[in-house]
Parts: sequence; C-alpha cells; structure tokens
Amino acid sequence: MNRGNIWIHVGLAVVLVSFAAVLGRIDRMVSSLRVDHKREIERLSPRSNDTQPRKLATSPEVLVRFKPETTLDRIREIALLNNDRVDDEIESVKGLVVIDDLDDANADDVVKQYAALANVEYAEPNLQIRLDDPIQKDRPRDLVFRSDDNQPNDPNFAEQWGLNNLGQNGGTARADIDALKAWQVSKGSENVVVAVLDSGVDYKHSDLAANIWTRPDSIPQYVDDERGTFDDLHGFDSADELPDPMDDNGHGTHCAGIIGAVGNNGLGIAGVNWNVRIMPLKFLGSGGSGSTEKAIEAINYAIDRKKAGVNVRVISASWGSTMYSRALEDTIRAAGDAGILFVAAAGNDGSNTDVWPHYPSSYKLPNLISVAAVDRNDALTSFSNFGLKTVDLAAPGKDILSTWPGDDFREASGTSMATPFVSGVAALIVAQSPNITVKQLRKKLLDSVDKRDDLKGKVASGGTLCAANALGVED
Repeated sequence: MNRGNIWIHVGLAVVLVSFAAVLGRIDRMVSSLRVDHKREIERLSPRSNDTQPRKLATSPEVLVRFKPETTLDRIREIALLNNDRVDDEIESVKGLVVIDDLDDANADDVVKQYAALANVEYAEPNLQIRLDDPIQKDRPRDLVFRSDDNQPNDPNFAEQWGLNNLGQNGGTARADIDALKAWQVSKGSENVVVAVLDSGVDYKHSDLAANIWTRPDSIPQYVDDERGTFDDLHGFDSADELPDPMDDNGHGTHCAGIIGAVGNNGLGIAGVNWNVRIMPLKFLGSGGSGSTEKAIEAINYAIDRKKAGVNVRVISASWGSTMYSRALEDTIRAAGDAGILFVAAAGNDGSNTDVWPHYPSSYKLPNLISVAAVDRNDALTSFSNFGLKTVDLAAPGKDILSTWPGDDFREASGTSMATPFVSGVAALIVAQSPNITVKQLRKKLLDSVDKRDDLKGKVASGGTLCAANALGVED
C-alpha cells in the first residue's frame, strides 16, 4: 500500500469512528429521553390500586400492639435495637404503642418488621383520616324568630327542624326528634360530659361558652409519660399536642352546637341539651385531616379523664374512612370498658356499609352506635351510608343549623350532623338516669326509635331517633 492510500484509509477510519461516536451519543440521548419520559409517566399516573390505605408522610409511622406479658421497658429495648423509638404509649390499651422509625423507612416495611416478632399481636401503619361531609351553606336561609310560649326563646329555633318540624321550608310536620316533648322531662345536666372528637370547638362562642367543660381544681392536669403535663383547662388537642383545643376548621363547633348550644338564652339556637358539658377533643387540623394515631391519643385522653373522676359518658365522632384500624378498634373498646358510649357517623358515600365498611362506624363493638342521616321529610338522604348490619339508626342530617366559629351560625349536611343528635339524646338520657350503663344506654336509644317503613332493611333499628320516646314521654 502506498503512502497516499494509507492516509486515505486513515481518514476514512477517523470519519467512521466519529460517525459511530455520534450515533452512540444519539442512541444514549434517546435512551435517556425514554427513561425520563417513563419516570414522568410514573410520577403523573394514578396508583394502580386505589383501595390501598393512604399513609401519612410524617412520623410516627406505625402502631404496634405487643402481647400483654411484654413490659414497656422491653418494648423500648426492642425499638432501640431497630433504631426506632417509642413515640407514645396508649395507656388505655395494654401493649399498644406508637413507633417512630428513626431511619425514615417505608411504613409498610416497618410494619412487616414488627409483625414478624413473636411478642407482637399486630402492627399497622398510621393512616390518614379526612372529613367528607357535603358542602356547607355559608348562611342559614331564614333567621326570623317566631314567638311561641312552648318553644325556647333562641331567635333561630324556628329553623331547627330536627328539633321541632312544623313543615317549614318544605318539610313534613313532626319529622323530627320530638325535642319539645323530651324537654318536659329533661333539658340536660351540667354533670354530664360529652366529648366531641373532631376539629376542636370554639369554646369562646357565645352560644356554647356556658356549656363548655372546664377541668375542676379537684382533677389533676393531664400527664402523658412521653409528652409531659398538659394544663387541659377545656380539653385536649392531640393534632398539635397542645392543651388548647380551639377549632380552626368549623366542623367540630358545628357538631358541638347540635349537642349543647345553650337553650333559652335569647341567643342563636338551642342544643339538644340546654345544659351539658362539652369536652373538645381536637385531632383534625384546619384542613379537616388527621390520623388514626391522633384519634387514638384523644380517645385515650378521654378515658384517662374518666378514670380521674370526670363524668365523660359519650364520645361523639363525626368522621370516618374506609380504612380498618385494629388499634383504633381496641381503643374504642377500651372506652366502652371505661363506661363511655361511642357514637359514630355512618359516612357520606351513599353506600351499603354491610358490603363496603366504613370505620369506625362499622366496628362490631358493644359500646358503638352508627348513625345515618335523614332529611326534613324523614327520608334517608342520598349521600347517607346505610346497612342493615352495620348502621343502627337514623337522625336529622340535612340542612342543619348550628354554631360556627366566631359567634357565627351556619347550615351543614352530613351524617356528621346526624351523629351529634344521637350523642345529645344520649346525654339527656344520662341526665335523667345517671347510673345507666353503656349497654342500657345503647339499648334505650335503639329501642325508642320511631319506626319508618322506608328504613326497613336500611338500618338495624328500622327507625329514626326519638328523644321523647327515649325519655319515656307519651307520644
């Protein structure tokens, strides 16, 4: 090969190598683009299984119940060996603790890790709970007071069809809980405490303040071994771990007013109880979300206060989800063992909870009552869940006027609104019969319903709440 041919071949080789390099770079760029595109699709695509529970991104991540023989010191040792810590002990349920994983591992992995231990009964992730009530109306439609000697003098009582239905605004006369007749026997008692497990309560509201629970001097401040001492003057805020349960959402204040807005005070509305003590338990934040762990902590607080001498007889729970929590179930059972009735909203999906359970209302517990919602014509609302085996009774839950933060009043709809009607009547019964047991109280509420043909097969009792019947007043 001559010198000229050599340089020609060298030149061709350089060109070919350069061309190959360019092709390789292009191929790598295409591959990279494909990978990035795939990642973008994965990021934007919905989860393939929407039935999976939503885990909270924040710690603590898991709830673990150890077997009874496992001491708290041993539990702490186990947590330390796994580079975890015991964030909180739920004193009312033996062996139940909240575990904070310090490695920030996936919650499912931590659950599997603890569930595999021989001395663990169960482990579960800390799940998210959100309010799901229909949209609220900013203002009630009609605030004109209609004077009647047989009614309380609260200016907006005429709009409270759930207490006294005269057929106003397209309703059906007497499609209510017969409150006027019940009040002939009892208007409640300041010795009865109803805990509102929700977004807190505006305890400064002028139509609620006189009925808000205040810790007596004879009851010591609340002490949590992991969290410290709380000056729980008006209740507890497990959402922010504070002693101040002020409502910054509105939902809890609305529920509280249905139970116990001060009656016959010439202001606003009347509650089912004119006299009662409402204990705010805040576990839902301003956006209406919380977790099973925070709900459990708040229930644990109520049980502690009951054991300390506070007459907590009812917990009103106007929230729920489709996510099952054994830890929450155990804690509600512990409330029953302490003598506390738990009243739960059936949910607002228009679903049969015998088929698609809703918790906590679907728990099979002897101290739990599940509540559906009816409208001002005693018809089951379109949004209300139902279930012959899982829902116990119905109560007013559509266009319900009640208190709102900032000395305001609003209408709202949902099984959330029906639930405090039942809690309120339960408190009336306790005021009339202070020594009644949880079992007797639950039975009286269910046995005293007004039977409705269209509720047969929909709720276990086949009827709607009736305060008059529950208090033994002749209909």
